[in-house]
Amino acid sequence: MYPLLFRLLFRRMDAEKAHHLAFRWIRLAARIPVLRTFVAAALAPRHRGLRTEAFGLRMHGPFGLAAGFDKNALAVDGLAMLGFDHVEIGTVTAQPQAGNPTPRLFRLVPDRALINRMGFNNDGSAAVAARLAARKEIFRTTVGVNIGKTKSAAEHEAVSDYVTSTERLAGHADYLVVNVSSPNTPGLRDLQATAALRPLLMAVREAADRTVPERRVPLLVKIAPDLADEDVDAVADLALELGLDGIIATNTTVARDTLPLLADPAVIAQAGGLSGAPLADRSLAVLSRLYARVGDRITLVGVGGIDDAEDAWQRILAGATLVQGYSAFIYRGPLWMRTVHKGLAARLATSPYATLAEAVGAETRKATV
Repeated sequence: MYPLLFRLLFRRMDAEKAHHLAFRWIRLAARIPVLRTFVAAALAPRHRGLRTEAFGLRMHGPFGLAAGFDKNALAVDGLAMLGFDHVEIGTVTAQPQAGNPTPRLFRLVPDRALINRMGFNNDGSAAVAARLAARKEIFRTTVGVNIGKTKSAAEHEAVSDYVTSTERLAGHADYLVVNVSSPNTPGLRDLQATAALRPLLMAVREAADRTVPERRVPLLVKIAPDLADEDVDAVADLALELGLDGIIATNTTVARDTLPLLADPAVIAQAGGLSGAPLADRSLAVLSRLYARVGDRITLVGVGGIDDAEDAWQRILAGATLVQGYSAFIYRGPLWMRTVHKGLAARLATSPYATLAEAVGAETRKATV
């Protein structure tokens, strides 16, 4: 039914308007007690074998929603109702901002991909923190908070800008992500250089510890697939040096010419970050390289081009404890999470591994022996 709805309704609409329409439906369903119970029972059955622990947090499974879908923490329970094992909200900036001019979201339907240049449109960290503080949990889920730099903040103000968001949001986050890899905020990716990244991560860690002294908020960094291999290694080494809890690999890509793209060249030429199926190979390669470098000392999160259970399983074998998706949600619809969970459970049952934790990194370890 969803493929028909996509063709007849969503595909004919502006991509961002279609997103907002679907988002409203999710939020509405979560507000109706009988309906949300029925939806959760149908779409979010739990598989005992998929239970996962990452950076000290226990989750129903490894499969979550990447940042970008719920920028303002408006539908955490609705998304948990659909079956996501964790929900990463954001990217949230210190100051509210409208983002880039529209249109800024484009579908590449033949490629099962998206291009976005949203520009961190969000309500700002103060408003999002207040919303999270007021949330009355309906469905238990892990909530990650992804923070980025306000566009108007100058380069020398970047650290203080991230610290402001950390001070407001760390207390409401099950884990915190420093996003330095979006291609849609000028100069942001320059912060991935270790000389700039080290003081930023140290300042965010200190702010989180000072703001939430009663617990250690896990801290992760999200990197781009466009980093050179030696820069991936440098980030991995820095993460070990600073005692980070995790690395998310990867964000969207600005590459086009190295990817198998079938869509209209005019759409492919749009500026912004490309996500979805064409990103899969490079994201997997970055993940494998990270795991070969850090092993089990840091939790890795695989994201980028995960379209089905097989993609998710390959990320786990490459080194991901958690996996995330976004673009495929647009094309697959609300049954996607159920299908991925069922497929992962089946693959684990027929594998030589007793638990998902045993499977994490198994193929990468074989390749490096």
